[in-house]
Amino acid sequence: MNLIDLITGNAGSQVASKAENKFGISKNQVIALMAVAAPLVISYLRKKSQDDPNEAEALNSALDKDHDGSILDNPSQVEDRQQEGGSILDHIFGGQKSQVENQLSQNTGISMDKIGPVLAMIAPLIMGFIGKEKQSSGVNSGGGLGDLLGGILGGAQNQAQAEPSNPLNDILGSVLGGGNSQSAGNPLNDILGSVLGGGGQQQQGGLGGLLGSILGGGR
Repeated sequence: MNLIDLITGNAGSQVASKAENKFGISKNQVIALMAVAAPLVISYLRKKSQDDPNEAEALNSALDKDHDGSILDNPSQVEDRQQEGGSILDHIFGGQKSQVENQLSQNTGISMDKIGPVLAMIAPLIMGFIGKEKQSSGVNSGGGLGDLLGGILGGAQNQAQAEPSNPLNDILGSVLGGGNSQSAGNPLNDILGSVLGGGGQQQQGGLGGLLGSILGGGR
């Protein structure tokens, strides 16, 4: 399974339906949010694990202990693990969490009072996906996680570029393309700044145009 399969497949669809029922927002909005949030979370985790060996080992331990991938076979767990998901996001984004949520809210149309709880439902699914990829790749220490996470992002980018007619792939391609820039050394600037905030993408319609193509025609 790759990142796009996670978002558009059975697991992503079930989580989106649960969020739709619980929060009264469009299922397509949730899927679009996942298309941005998943690579964003993975990019942050990659940077943390590359910058700090202790973070890498902590992530490795958390994946082994709590995120074996079983949630992908039973996505209904996300509702019960929402509090855990919030803690995951607190750790990943730290002091930038509110800024991330604000940008995601502006660009998906999900209100600020709902964006955090929806992200908290999505986070355990993303971690479960990473855990399953870790198992299948044979990575057994924190030192190899940076490469594993980079491979997940690279694979999704390649698939997005290979299937540009799919609006979700457009979103992933734009997000991942923004994430390649290391100039600022900050994933928030690299991804949110260049893609979600518009930046150089604005003249091409940016994420807003891509979301519109899903939210306007995907119901």
